[in-house]
Amino acid sequence: MPDGEHRFCTEEQLGDEQYYHSFLNRDRLVHIVDADASTCEALSVLFRLEGFQTGFSLDVVSFYASLERRRPDAVVINMRIGSDDGIAVLHRVKEMRIATPVFMLSNNADVVQIVSAMKAGATDVITKPIDTERFIRSVVDALHQEVHLGAMNGGRRPIEVRGFSQLTPREREVLQLIADGQSNKEAGRRLGISPRTIEVHRARVMEKLGAKNTADLMRIVLTS
Repeated sequence: MPDGEHRFCTEEQLGDEQYYHSFLNRDRLVHIVDADASTCEALSVLFRLEGFQTGFSLDVVSFYASLERRRPDAVVINMRIGSDDGIAVLHRVKEMRIATPVFMLSNNADVVQIVSAMKAGATDVITKPIDTERFIRSVVDALHQEVHLGAMNGGRRPIEVRGFSQLTPREREVLQLIADGQSNKEAGRRLGISPRTIEVHRARVMEKLGAKNTADLMRIVLTS
């Protein structure tokens, strides 16, 4: 499959629980970065069976180009991509602050590598041979989280909140006023728009951040 081409499928015979998961995953893209084409193909099949869309890159340059076309919902990166260091690629993704969970693939259980990857912000390190059930569960669990940790920097870890990068400037203004305790009427007066328009912006912010209600929205904001 050419780099950047995304495919997905669901299997009607997988059983009710798996089919349900497939339905939930249908709009999510998992991108795999590995110089070994067979590994990319095998992992693509694994994730497509769970309903995900998949894409893969055999080199770092192709992966960075793919990020310009569409940002993935999860990334799987080999510790070594040809002559390139996978952890450096992990750093590049984390610098984007898009709250994308990143999973690192390791050919062996090297403790130093694993610790380095986790400090750099990896959600998990998967060692070969891959426990596919655990891997899928880890990815699904990560995608259900709104908040992710960034790379260790000066002894601190920045917080990444899924969806913040998708907010428009106006939505950010509305979110700030909501966080300051402003009512729809007060926020509308402040921004020169109607309370109804504020409500529309609020609904879009909640949808993008995965908040179920205003209290949930405030929890996400305060966590970040």
